[in-house]
Amino acid sequence: MQKKDLIREMTRLGIAPSKKMGQNFLIDDNFLDWIIREAAVTPDDRIVEVGPGFGALTERILQCGAALTAIEFDRKLAAWLREKLVPRGLNLIEGDACRIDFAGIYGAGVDFRVISNLPYSAGTVIVANLLNLELPPSDLVIMLQKEVAYRFAAKPGSDDYGALTVQIQATYETEILRTIPPELFYPRPEIDSCVIRLKRRGDMQSQKHRRILSRLVRTAFAHRRKKMLKQIAAVFGMETIAPAMTVCGIDPDIRAERVSVEQFRKMAELIDSSNIEAIP
Repeated sequence: MQKKDLIREMTRLGIAPSKKMGQNFLIDDNFLDWIIREAAVTPDDRIVEVGPGFGALTERILQCGAALTAIEFDRKLAAWLREKLVPRGLNLIEGDACRIDFAGIYGAGVDFRVISNLPYSAGTVIVANLLNLELPPSDLVIMLQKEVAYRFAAKPGSDDYGALTVQIQATYETEILRTIPPELFYPRPEIDSCVIRLKRRGDMQSQKHRRILSRLVRTAFAHRRKKMLKQIAAVFGMETIAPAMTVCGIDPDIRAERVSVEQFRKMAELIDSSNIEAIP
């Protein structure tokens, strides 16, 4: 949908873009076509889109023949989608994507993909929730604020490297595909965006290991400028953590920001093998 058509339709419906909900609509056809090519959508795909807005990306996914479920929080936009795209095969869920049971959309244990221009206000929460699923999405091709995308793909030792970085990279291979300037959106955001691809690792850990990892890294990065040993030992026990760090080749004086994703993954496995998840 071109900018003039989008504005006309919004005026007709009495809709104003909500900054609180992170509503910035894509208005560049070439870029939207590029996303579909990059995502390589096929008729066999089961896809979830969050925040479809006026369906610019939604319509293109449907044209590929894929099964598509879109989650829209805005009541007026949901009504518009119900009228325009549900008759063409869209499964629409009206609700808050931060509270949706993603595993129940296609059924427990059924693989699905996420292709979406995620709302700025909720993108991090949505990705974090997807990581907690027993079977996280096979891949995600998503648009986020540039700073958030860089945090997802950060390397150890950088300022962007943190607990969520480790959780994401423990489950997904990450690749920043493209930086998106503000002029491709209406209204124009104040910052650049990025398209990032997350591809599920073949050696993804069990849900139990990932839960231990989540607790481990959140504790380790709680005071990122401090040595992590005492912080995580207070939760998991020094008798578990000290030998685990030795096995993983981690200096006891190190800070969490210097510990690699693979070292954190190995520590989670060792903690699990000790049958200690956390000290009450």
